[in-house]
Parts: sequence; structure tokens; C-alpha cells
Amino acid sequence: MTASQCEAMAEMEIATMSTGANRILDDFAKIMTDAAGAAQGVRREVETAFRAQAERALNSLDVVKREEFEMVKEMAIKAREENDALLARIEALEARLAEAGK
Repeated sequence: MTASQCEAMAEMEIATMSTGANRILDDFAKIMTDAAGAAQGVRREVETAFRAQAERALNSLDVVKREEFEMVKEMAIKAREENDALLARIEALEARLAEAGK
């Protein structure tokens, strides 16, 4: 075998090895991509299960929802303002009665 034939065979072997290495790297990248997708799916399932469990726990505790709390809070603020206005009106009427009674 001549030196040029040996060089040609070596180049072919290197090309075959690099193709094999590329194929291995491509396969590895595909596996990692698939694993990342599977992990994301598992994460979503865990989040969904956790939220459902937390919601069941909160429902069993009879906890008020945020929207309901805000509605009652607004009603209480309005009632307090109305009470303050009525108290001021009563005080004004009492003052007028006291002046009229003198």
C-alpha cells in the first residue's frame, strides 16, 4: 500500500468517525430535547395537581375568596361613611333642638 493510499484511507476513517461522532451528538441532543419536553410536561402536571389539592384544602377550610372579601370590604367602607354622615346629621339636629329649647 502506498503512502497516498494510506492517507486516503486515514482521511476516510476520520470522515467516518466524525460522521459517527456527529450522529452521536445529534442523537444526544434529540434525547436531551425530548427529556426537557417530558420534564416540562411533568412540571405542568405537578402544578395542576398541587393547585387542585390547595384549592380543595382551602375549600374545606371555608376560606373566603378574595373577590368576596373585597366586595364586603367596599360595603363596610360605604356603611361607615353613611354612619358618619348620619351621626353628623344627628349632632346638628340635637344642637338645633338645644338652641330652640333655650
